[in-house]
Amino acid sequence: KGLMLPPGLGFVWFSDKAREASRRADWRTPYWDWEPRVFGPDFSNQFCGTAPTHHIYGLRESLGMILREEGLEHVWARHRKLAGAVWAAFDAWADGGDIELNIADRSRRAHAVTAARIGGGNAELLRAWTETEAGVTLGIGLGMAQKGEPGFGSYLRVAHMGHVNAHMTLGALAVMETGMQALQIPHGGGALAAAAAALV
Repeated sequence: KGLMLPPGLGFVWFSDKAREASRRADWRTPYWDWEPRVFGPDFSNQFCGTAPTHHIYGLRESLGMILREEGLEHVWARHRKLAGAVWAAFDAWADGGDIELNIADRSRRAHAVTAARIGGGNAELLRAWTETEAGVTLGIGLGMAQKGEPGFGSYLRVAHMGHVNAHMTLGALAVMETGMQALQIPHGGGALAAAAAALV
């Protein structure tokens, strides 16, 4: 996701120490054993496999955008700033509603995605509203509760990674606030102003 690519391409790296530990371990299975894939015969020739060429072209373009066009340090700074804007909006919303970020300690939060709780199952209602009414997809809460369990509908995620900028982030936050108003989800005001201030 952070490299703006569709699923289907992955890189695996392991050290000599990890390879030796894997050899000594008693838990290898044919499916998860990397030894024949990395050090064995060339499977692509044996099974006529096709390399994911379009993924590789996409990866080359993504890395060019990150490393040549914007610069890695600037990408990190942009993600940090966008995350701060999202956090500021959630802090403002929390002042008037049962809304909180999953990670209270700012130093432990990811700059790529923000996970939050909106009590009473309102996160699920908000996710449905933003997608249906404005075409904005918010992620489900991962690992907090399984679908069908109490609390599942109270969690969501807001992504701010990859090819994302300030107007996209502010737009998503504005859609979320509009959804809260439409659904009468209790929330504090001033979220967009707080997010904008965090971007300055």
